[in-house]
Amino acid sequence: MPDRMLESSTPEEQGLSTDALARVDAALQQKVDERAIAGAVTLVARHGRVVHTSIVGVDNRRTRKPLKLDTIFRIFSMTKPITALAMMILRDEGRWRPEDRIDQHLPELAGLKVFAGVNQRGAPVLEEPRHAPTMLELMTHLAGFSYGTNRKDPVDRLYSKQKLLRASGLDDFIERLARLPLHHQPGTSWKYSISMDVQGAIIQRLSGQSLGEFMSERIFEPLGMVDTAFFTPPEKLGRRATLYFSGGPVRLRPVRNLLFKDATAPPALEMGGAGLVSTVGDYARFCQLLLNEGEWNGARIVSAEAIREQLTNHLPPELMKQSWTTGHMRFRPGFGYGYNGVVFYDPQLAELPVGRGTYMWDGAADTWFWVDPENDLLYVGLTQLLSYKAPALQELTQRLMGDAILGGAHQ
Repeated sequence: MPDRMLESSTPEEQGLSTDALARVDAALQQKVDERAIAGAVTLVARHGRVVHTSIVGVDNRRTRKPLKLDTIFRIFSMTKPITALAMMILRDEGRWRPEDRIDQHLPELAGLKVFAGVNQRGAPVLEEPRHAPTMLELMTHLAGFSYGTNRKDPVDRLYSKQKLLRASGLDDFIERLARLPLHHQPGTSWKYSISMDVQGAIIQRLSGQSLGEFMSERIFEPLGMVDTAFFTPPEKLGRRATLYFSGGPVRLRPVRNLLFKDATAPPALEMGGAGLVSTVGDYARFCQLLLNEGEWNGARIVSAEAIREQLTNHLPPELMKQSWTTGHMRFRPGFGYGYNGVVFYDPQLAELPVGRGTYMWDGAADTWFWVDPENDLLYVGLTQLLSYKAPALQELTQRLMGDAILGGAHQ
């Protein structure tokens, strides 16, 4: 499909407004001027053509080092949708089914109990699960796992004691996880969790390769994602973006958090939920593959059926009557969840000007993307700010991009 491989075009040729795209850039420049972010790199493509790229601000405020289109960013949780694609490649091969129990693929997780409170001595009270967590629940944060980041949560405190991020590899990670209870009964609640890291372990088991090797061979190399990996070779370190936290550069301390380490070789612990680095152009290729329904340069990477399954809301209707928030993501009617990413199943209910079926996620350093199959459009934005007060750049740019589509966005 040579016309769907991100060759260059003009906005108007693809039904977008140059003036409206400039207003999106101006909004990001305002965030730079307010010193909310140091800088950002963005890319917009429609109908398989790159129509707009922008660079605002700088890489490093102190040295004034410029950002470039090939600057390498830590994408943190934007790793998750790529992990979903890896899972769907294996799904095409019949290696797993949504109804499978997770322990069919990771026997160490057989017999998991569910946290049911604490006794008078403060010890955890555990109960049997009503059913063993399934692969569908694993793909949608419904399995009952947690992330271990809330110190006030008794289950998260147990997670903290197991030091999952210090595991020597994915097998050790799963062994540590097997000692922990589920946070809630499977399927009863949505909770942001290490589910994608569990998926990484499953990919490793089913493929016989490390997670990084599988992604490289089956995704990155076929798509030409030359700068995307779990590490940055020494010769590319000069292109790594400066990482900021609350307005100041982060002092990278790999002992404290492995995800911030400037790895120059494949790390022992490759996480399905975070850890990849990428560029705006590389990530756009992944996004375009989703819009191409699994084809790239005449080759099929994954089936169209698998892509549609990944980009479909799988949360039950009774759950979608509720509202909850994780980071900048505000779940509500119309705003659901597919495999490892949000799906707008009813944009009018969600009150955002995107097409039905739009799929998106973001990363801890304020990176963001979305693919809009109905409008045949993708947007990738990369910056490097680790902060709970980081601006909500995804929603900001989505609202402005609604004005950029000539004739109006389909909803």
